[in-house]
Amino acid sequence: MDSYSLITLLSCFLIIFHGNSQSPASPDGFNCSANRTIYPCQAFGLYRAGLTQGIQDLVSVGDLFGVSRLMVARSSNLTTSTTPGVGEPLLIPFTCDCLPEYNNHSYYPVAYQINSGDTYYLVSTGKFQNLTQYQAVEIVNPTLVPTDLDIGQMVTFPMFCQCPSSTDNFTNLVTYVMQPSDNYSYVASSFGTTVQSLVSLNGPENTSANFATILVPLAQNPPPILLNRKSEQAATPAPSPTPVLVVEKKDRNGVIVGLAVALGIVGALFVFLLILLACSWRSFILRQRMSEENGGKGSSIVEQRLGRNESGAKLMSDITEWLDKYKVFTLEELKEATANFDSSHLIQGTVYKGNIDGETFAVKKMKWNACEELKILQKVNHTNLVKLEGFCVDSESGTCYLVYEYLENGSLDMWLHDPASSRKIDWRTRLRIALDLAHGLQYIHEHTWPRVVHKDIKSSNLLLDSRLGAKIANFGLAKTGHNAVTTHIIGTQGYIAPEYLADGLVTTKMDVFAYGVVLLELLSGKEAVNAEGETLWSEAEKTIFDSRDGMKEAKIREWMDPALVEQSCPIDSVVSVINVAKACLHKDPAKRPSMVEVAYTLSKADETFADYSGESLSSVSGTDVFAR
Repeated sequence: MDSYSLITLLSCFLIIFHGNSQSPASPDGFNCSANRTIYPCQAFGLYRAGLTQGIQDLVSVGDLFGVSRLMVARSSNLTTSTTPGVGEPLLIPFTCDCLPEYNNHSYYPVAYQINSGDTYYLVSTGKFQNLTQYQAVEIVNPTLVPTDLDIGQMVTFPMFCQCPSSTDNFTNLVTYVMQPSDNYSYVASSFGTTVQSLVSLNGPENTSANFATILVPLAQNPPPILLNRKSEQAATPAPSPTPVLVVEKKDRNGVIVGLAVALGIVGALFVFLLILLACSWRSFILRQRMSEENGGKGSSIVEQRLGRNESGAKLMSDITEWLDKYKVFTLEELKEATANFDSSHLIQGTVYKGNIDGETFAVKKMKWNACEELKILQKVNHTNLVKLEGFCVDSESGTCYLVYEYLENGSLDMWLHDPASSRKIDWRTRLRIALDLAHGLQYIHEHTWPRVVHKDIKSSNLLLDSRLGAKIANFGLAKTGHNAVTTHIIGTQGYIAPEYLADGLVTTKMDVFAYGVVLLELLSGKEAVNAEGETLWSEAEKTIFDSRDGMKEAKIREWMDPALVEQSCPIDSVVSVINVAKACLHKDPAKRPSMVEVAYTLSKADETFADYSGESLSSVSGTDVFAR
């Protein structure tokens, strides 16, 4: 039997049995513990590879759950190059939490993009193998209509999970879905625990409840179910076919296989031709549109702007899909706008201020490696992200110019760290800047697919508009997919997350870490790395994170930006932000909060300060204090 037939049979088997199954005690999931201090925590879910077509290798499984293949491999006692067999158990790491929007349930939220034919029920029971249920999906997506889902729409699927109490003699819990042949005795032996432990956590065994979700203590890691799988597979060989079947069907099978291969090749060629025709048609339509808009000279205008040589033709093919979304500037336009990129127009690095038709832009000059940045920028649109207005390609020198909206107040680091400047930002505005950054990161982490990881969050990449509203800039290092391991470590000292530095692990949690550093900059006015090479976050660990309660307030005031101390900021508001920074800077990425949690907590801190102050802070004597 081939693998696809096996997948189909297993899927049918799951669906048939689920029809007669009972739901868990609560179809909404596990209730939060009364002790909320145990959240968030590291939990796991047991997932069986290959039961859904296309979700078998570690990359596809990791993408489904929003974790890296390295994390799946480590927790499942595998190497990253291993491809699990059909039905092979995997341990998926969950960051389990209890948030207000979860309606008193503990979940691990997974972002999922709706495909044709998807429903909450089918995705929950199929792709997620009953690790959640459709009732819980409705809870965490209150604004969506389950019967009216659009293809491509993002939906949060909450994986059931729980955190152990402080009195438990185990540190992790596994969410396990009971199979028709399972019982407590088998599950207990599979995880190296006892039946009594399962009864204590889940109540008495219900033998009629197929596909019920239970909690299993992870008594040893890796558990026996992961250690014994290879020996079990070897000890249970597949039944051999009878000699009669081999003799009678050998030739026939060969013919069928040959026909299948031939049909597959023909089908692939047909699909390839369709794609080619679609791309050609799109290019033709775009050229026609440009021609109509420019008096029949659209094609020649684009060629003039991108170059007629071989290099220009290649660049044009790379950016064709963006011609209808962004303006294509000529190099002459940009030179005139920036006085031939004169140093008097330089903003920072290779970014210049330019004026085109009376409007001011920021022009970023770079070698032609902007294709990935363009791919990311064309899929995002948020008020807290710097907007791309257009681009230009100089094919002769291989240089690309990205033209962005211009933000009058420059980068955050200039406001915080420029000793020559008398300009200082009040506490309320710093809180709002922190919230703006949180909302921008929340958007790229939670509302893009594949998820976008910025990889270079720092105060110099946060730009301020005329109202000191913050926007994230510079997506040059950004990655999509949330599932990458790299050996080419690039970043800015003081902002790099430990797991990225050690293992090259690229996840959204590395942005969360860098965000924590920016919070410390807003609090202290200090740079991410001091003159002696010590990072700001390691300094904070020694001074304010671990100080005793009796000394904490004095330590905080001593460590804070003097401009904030002079403003008599409410210490409760400051402590709230320090606690957020401490959580973001946790060395274990699984224990860092999501940007959804960060934004929620900071909004509460902002409300607390608003109640305290009523109005924005006034100027401090001798210093210009800017309020938003």
